[in-house]
Amino acid sequence: MGHPKKQYPVGKLLLLGLIFHLVYIGSVFDCYFTSPVVHGMKRFKTESAHAKRLVLIVGDGLRADLLLSLKPFPNVPESPEVVAPYLRSIVETRGAFGISHTRVPTESRPGHVALIGGMYEDVSAVTRGWKTNPVHFDSVFNQSSHTYSFGSPDILPMFGQGATPGKVDMWCYHEDEEDFTKDATHLDTWVLDHLQSLLHNATTDDDLNQQLREEKTVFFLHLLGLDTTGHSYRPHSKEYMTNIQVVDTIVKHTEALFSEFYGDEETAFVFTADHGMSVIGNHGDGDPDNTRTPLIAWGAGVRGPLPDSTPSSHDEYTGAWGLTHLLRHDVEQADIAALMSALIGVEWPINSVGVIPDVDHTRPGYLSGSEKVQAEAAVVNAKVILEHYRVKHELKKSHALFYKPYPYFVQDGDISDSPGDFQLEGIEALFRGHRYNDVRQLSADFIKHTLAGLRYLETYDRTLIRTIVIFAYLGWIAYSAAHFLPQVKPSHHLLINVASAITFIVSCSFFWLQHSPATLYLYIVFPIYFWHQSLSRLADYFDYLMDTGKPGPLVFGSGFVYAGFAVLALEGMVIGYTHRSVWGIGFAVIGVLWPLFWPSRAASENWKTLLAWVIVCLGTAVFPLLSVDKQENIPMVLSGGAWMVVIGLIGAYRVPDDKSHAGLRLFIWVQTGLIAASMVIAASSAANLKAKLGLPLPNQIAGWVILVLASILPLAPSLGRVEPSFRILTLFLGFSVCFVMLSISVEGLFFCSYTTTLAVWSEVEAMARQYSGRGDKKQQQGELQLEDIRIAVFFLFFVQVAFFGTGNVASISSFYLEPVYRLVPIFNPFLMAALLIFKIVAPYVMLSVFFARLNARLALPPFSLFLIALTITDVMTMTFFFKVTDTGSWLEIGQTISFFCISSMLLVWSAGICALGDRLLAGTKTESIHSKAE
Repeated sequence: MGHPKKQYPVGKLLLLGLIFHLVYIGSVFDCYFTSPVVHGMKRFKTESAHAKRLVLIVGDGLRADLLLSLKPFPNVPESPEVVAPYLRSIVETRGAFGISHTRVPTESRPGHVALIGGMYEDVSAVTRGWKTNPVHFDSVFNQSSHTYSFGSPDILPMFGQGATPGKVDMWCYHEDEEDFTKDATHLDTWVLDHLQSLLHNATTDDDLNQQLREEKTVFFLHLLGLDTTGHSYRPHSKEYMTNIQVVDTIVKHTEALFSEFYGDEETAFVFTADHGMSVIGNHGDGDPDNTRTPLIAWGAGVRGPLPDSTPSSHDEYTGAWGLTHLLRHDVEQADIAALMSALIGVEWPINSVGVIPDVDHTRPGYLSGSEKVQAEAAVVNAKVILEHYRVKHELKKSHALFYKPYPYFVQDGDISDSPGDFQLEGIEALFRGHRYNDVRQLSADFIKHTLAGLRYLETYDRTLIRTIVIFAYLGWIAYSAAHFLPQVKPSHHLLINVASAITFIVSCSFFWLQHSPATLYLYIVFPIYFWHQSLSRLADYFDYLMDTGKPGPLVFGSGFVYAGFAVLALEGMVIGYTHRSVWGIGFAVIGVLWPLFWPSRAASENWKTLLAWVIVCLGTAVFPLLSVDKQENIPMVLSGGAWMVVIGLIGAYRVPDDKSHAGLRLFIWVQTGLIAASMVIAASSAANLKAKLGLPLPNQIAGWVILVLASILPLAPSLGRVEPSFRILTLFLGFSVCFVMLSISVEGLFFCSYTTTLAVWSEVEAMARQYSGRGDKKQQQGELQLEDIRIAVFFLFFVQVAFFGTGNVASISSFYLEPVYRLVPIFNPFLMAALLIFKIVAPYVMLSVFFARLNARLALPPFSLFLIALTITDVMTMTFFFKVTDTGSWLEIGQTISFFCISSMLLVWSAGICALGDRLLAGTKTESIHSKAE
């Protein structure tokens, strides 16, 4: 399988591979998610308004069950049976309620966009600086006569900066107020205080008073306290319960303020949440606790409570709420924008795909009044969504070759110039005939088909993109694998060149005629180039064999065996993304099963190494089996720190007493001392935070000084000239401080166990190489062997374990925020993210240096082992790509997207890490199994 060292085009393959994988990460969004924003649409609204003004109250991060369940906090001493008595009384006596189901990603920006804009924004918007990225599409705020918004500086500017100038007024507290170590309820009371001040000021300001009394006015109250409290203390805590009680009181006082100021009953109220909160205090994925939020509406234009329907509208989830005697009407989150538009009689946001609850003819909706009111809303809803379909239909019809419209809108085999008119005319005729229930029924069916038509148009090009992607990934595998063939003199292959040129010209012409996005032109370049190069190399090699009469390599049979092993192993890793026990099983396989295939002489002569390998593998196998739900456990954190200190002391003891190592022992002692100091600071800070005393400033300063000092010490130039083992030890000790300061439980223990496993692995592989071909040193040195495929698979296994190490899908518990508060108590997303990423980096740096050391010990060209990994890992990437879905539960959607992105990014990440590892070991004393043998 090998060829001389100088023939490996390492730099070219790495650079091209990185560019390719970075570009193709975007293919999942082009294939499965398209922008919902279109322009040039007509606007529609109901003829009359049901309320003069609307108050939207969003409890950021509020779970539906913890708001409305009976006795929802059983583990909190003396907790009340009803946590939010005022909101519950509204549900029971004068309002409508249900669950608002959110979509992935369950973050604040997409949640508020759905609530206020009635659309599900492209998921990639979350990555584009969403807090400063204004909403440049239509919303309920933009259609109101005026909107007054109060709350977080992270949310309000999105809708204020993107709205019509002068349309939205904002009152935001300063970002420093978002202190995770303090009581977050003050963020919510701040909102109430400023609302009260606005209404009070209107009593002495005639212009403001007149403006406030305009019809179609919206008031937006964003209550961030619950989200902050949930992150800090988790949603089942006493603090979260108290925050719900504060929100309940704010709702009560808000309604009283409006009643007193306006003196009428013309205000509609909508209370909901942008997303929920998981048991560990996180959100963002499709966990049901993140996607189920409350919806309570009351006031002008909203019906009162109704008896439950048959069959019951309740299930096991709401059975514990004690509200099964009342009708529950669930909605999708975007439906709320349609409901608010109908309540105050404004034009619906033009990109809205929400379906007002009143379209459902099988049970009452949310609007009060006659059947005519609900029927009118249903007709308007049908027109809004049909207009959305028409505009996208015209765009696709004008661009796509051989266009096939959605069958529902094809009448007698002909494509209508105005699809949907026939069906809509029938609905309007029923409305004029006062057959309102039939109107709702037909509207519901029409909207269902129109939304299906929208989806048909959004996925119209999916097969094309999927085809390009599969050929691209297969082409990369073939292209990179072709470089491991013996290099021969290249020649020109007319058929391959012509076929490649024709494919490129035809593809680009097709894209140009269809006005396809520019990304498709970029996507098609890669598979054409990869297949052209790989087929040319293969043809050159077979021409060489034919011309020389030499037999082909005898490794093809064994190569297929190793390739099959690699595919099975990689598909097993795919399963590990959803079944974490696979990583534990993997350690058992490589630690216990693999040594059974060693030569008997290798096992007998190196029984100590074998025993160490079995022990460290089985020890590390425990961590992926641990529970995802972790509580702060300082004794475990300190245990990890103690292990790190012991490793440091042992390392210092083993430093030779000679001039070449002068100062190294002192250096290691200093690093070990920093670890011990970090243990003291971490324990003290955690105790203060748990006692709600805040983070003492001396602790914060000391923590930062220790962390920064420990991080920069391993970069000392003198360390580049020591043995690789001591260089690696200093890196380990440098990252250890991070794993003490930022750990919530067993992460430090995992870091120690993981690093120890890598250390033994490098020894085991070097030993195994010596016994695999002792008599043919010339063949081994500088050449890749089939056995290296297994090493590459092991490397990819360790790459995945570094991310899923302690059984948490969120990267070895790294996304728990409690430890971050020991350094950053004030909300600072970029600094917090930097600390979390720094913690994620640590295991990868250790993997990189051990992998670089192993590469050198086997006397292989730099990065050559990684090139094998880069070649085979796209088996996983392709699997995840075809698992991506935008249908089903939000949990499934979120997982499939994140798994593909994680798989792709880990590969790109690993390339950078391997380059870092090679750089960190540059200049250290070289070692190889061949030099030792000699």
